[in-house]
Amino acid sequence: MKLFCIPAHCILIVALAMAILPCALAQRSVNATDTPTIAEQYLLSAANQERAAHSLPLLHRDSNLVRAAAQHAKVMAHHGSISHQFPGEPELSSRGSAMGVAFSLISENVAEAPSAVQIHTMWMNSPGHRANLLDPNIDAAGISVIARDGELYAVEDFARTVPTVSLTQQESAIGSLITQQSRITLAASSVDISSARQTCAMSTGFSGTRKPWFVMRFSSSSLTQLPAELKTMIASGRYHQATIGACATNSSGPFTSYNIAVLLYP
Repeated sequence: MKLFCIPAHCILIVALAMAILPCALAQRSVNATDTPTIAEQYLLSAANQERAAHSLPLLHRDSNLVRAAAQHAKVMAHHGSISHQFPGEPELSSRGSAMGVAFSLISENVAEAPSAVQIHTMWMNSPGHRANLLDPNIDAAGISVIARDGELYAVEDFARTVPTVSLTQQESAIGSLITQQSRITLAASSVDISSARQTCAMSTGFSGTRKPWFVMRFSSSSLTQLPAELKTMIASGRYHQATIGACATNSSGPFTSYNIAVLLYP
């Protein structure tokens, strides 16, 4: 039996002198569909039971993350071995991004054993795998189990997903945080919003004829918290109006974030 995990430099090979137990759970063949097998359902349920026991949020099954896990599980079954990356294969974050997963954090457990029960037990008895499974920052899982020659090749991908929302929704979320924490009002004209969005896309300076007293650009994977510096500025009492602009990220990397500009006026 073998298992590897990402991250935390945890490569562990477990060789136990025990009988090879027949697998009583239904398994996925290499050419099977995306319908969850009993083994995959078990591993997700077992993971959520562990998380519930530690008062952690439960994981939902993300179909795109499942596709990423299934792609890698097929490669492992083909090789008859486990690894997080075989020669010529993209690394984990690239695999997730290519399958359409929008994430700010991603991690992975892989294992080879005769049954899903053994796989989960191995993961929970390995500090690195256990840490991945009980990470409080993740909210989604994609699990794939493929059977070959009496062995199961399992991939358990975890992620902190970033919801896909419109620029207007991003601006509204940040605007609500600002108005909840201050008496600042929001400038909502189309001209103001257009200027703020252009400012967001700029590296320095601002767009428009109206000069702000303070400009902050920031990137975040969450729309539920303001940067500390911005909180200080809006609490100072010097500003009475704000314009918020969101813009698309210029990053070509696999990680997803929201890009926001906040312009403060007296």
